[in-house]
Amino acid sequence: MTIPDMPRVRRNDYGTLRPPALGAWEPRLTVSVVIPAYECQEALDRTLAGLAAQTYPRDLTEVVVADDGSDPALRVPRIAPEATRIVRVPEGRWGRGWARQTGAEAAGGDVVHWVDSDMILARDHIEAHLRWHHLASYAVVHGRVGFVADDVLPPAPEAVFAGTYEDAAAFEEARPHGWTAEVLGTTRELRDEVAGAYRLHSGATTSVAAWLLKAAGGVNTSLNMAEDTDLGYRLAQQGAVFIPDPEARAWHLGTSTVMRREADVHRHNWSFLGDLIPDLRWLRRHPRRHWAVPYVEVVIDAHGATYEQVRASVDAALAGTVADTSVVLLGPWDKLPSGRRASLDEPMLDTRLAYNLYEHEPRVRFARAAAESCAPTPFRVTCPAGWVLGPDSLASLVELAERRGYGLVSAIVQETAAGVSALRLERTAAFSRAARFPGADAPDALVDEMYGSIWVAAEDFGVVRDENAEPVGGDPAKWRASATRWRSEATRLRAEVARLEADLRHAHDTEAADTGRGVRGLRGVRGRRFRRR
Repeated sequence: MTIPDMPRVRRNDYGTLRPPALGAWEPRLTVSVVIPAYECQEALDRTLAGLAAQTYPRDLTEVVVADDGSDPALRVPRIAPEATRIVRVPEGRWGRGWARQTGAEAAGGDVVHWVDSDMILARDHIEAHLRWHHLASYAVVHGRVGFVADDVLPPAPEAVFAGTYEDAAAFEEARPHGWTAEVLGTTRELRDEVAGAYRLHSGATTSVAAWLLKAAGGVNTSLNMAEDTDLGYRLAQQGAVFIPDPEARAWHLGTSTVMRREADVHRHNWSFLGDLIPDLRWLRRHPRRHWAVPYVEVVIDAHGATYEQVRASVDAALAGTVADTSVVLLGPWDKLPSGRRASLDEPMLDTRLAYNLYEHEPRVRFARAAAESCAPTPFRVTCPAGWVLGPDSLASLVELAERRGYGLVSAIVQETAAGVSALRLERTAAFSRAARFPGADAPDALVDEMYGSIWVAAEDFGVVRDENAEPVGGDPAKWRASATRWRSEATRLRAEVARLEADLRHAHDTEAADTGRGVRGLRGVRGRRFRRR
């Protein structure tokens, strides 16, 4: 989807957007409030009462409650928005992932606004969210949730609808989640974040454009916990900008499950989040296992390359210190002839040999051309066949991109009269965002504008020609890294020796010059003394 006439936010610094004051603008987008719910009629009554009192136009609002198999089934109470309906999760399915996705599929609004079934929303909550979506349709907006003390009695739906609870001391004293407040405080409300803004994505009160939700693949229906974190990560790979709005106020009665059982929640969620979110590096400390979503996809074009060149490039990509790497090998694989052939003399012999070598390698995929995006993998590297990554090349390139927030790092491998050849590291989120704007057929300029880019020398990152590459036998992650470190140390020492030699020559030249000036001066003095006599 192309989004013309939208501001181009740099990284996650949404401070360039200027939302209108609440109550001082004219909405036009429709919104579907989706509430996953399970056997919580009393809490749902309060949530729907709060939604019935919203300032956002009624004719632009619908509410979809996704009943996750409640018995008895949930019902629409007396105080609820006019366009409220209940849909049931399909028979035999269950869990928050299924409930969220069922509700999203039934929604018809321009924007999907997630709300948990135990939330109480301020009267202008939806309006606060939607004003951002009118400015940038790739925004994901978070509400500001306060947690009311456990011993506070819940207000009646009538009081929620009237808004009288807002003046209660218990609601005024509601406290935020400690970790959320810490992240917001150290990142200027996420404006200084580049890749990790999705960490605060929560289903309690978050909104996203329907097209962006669909582009990210919707909600993972296999998850009953942390489905919002997983979705947030995939939205980030689609180029979303995450905006926490302190004016989108909401309250949760009592502490949450995460606040009460944080260690248990982490123990449960981290068992699968490492497989789905490569950005969570501390969950991927195992050096040899495979993961569902790679951290880096390396694309190597085998068209016109020899078998030896392809092998050198692919083996090096798989043998680096970034273990969660996959390779997409481009070539005319569908043109390989079947049936009887001259095994040693067939016309496409090099292509055949490369295919034979990696046919059963789970980290190598064969394709005619690279896909438009490698999402949800966060980084893609394109490497010309015959050029070989060093053991730390990927790690160093990604570290540079992460440290500086770059969307593109171009590493020059050679310069000829025909032009410059470069290895490219692309940040998936940056190119996904660039693809949404006019001019996306030449995305590099858009990526540079919104994320920044840089040119570097490939040799500085350990990239060499295949004939100069170290072998990958033994423990490549260890021994090739060690070899690279020694080469780097040797290069540094040679440079140091050259500098010292230059200093020594300079010192000799200076000494000689000083000596010459001294002799000439002495002669002058002697001459003057002689003349005085």
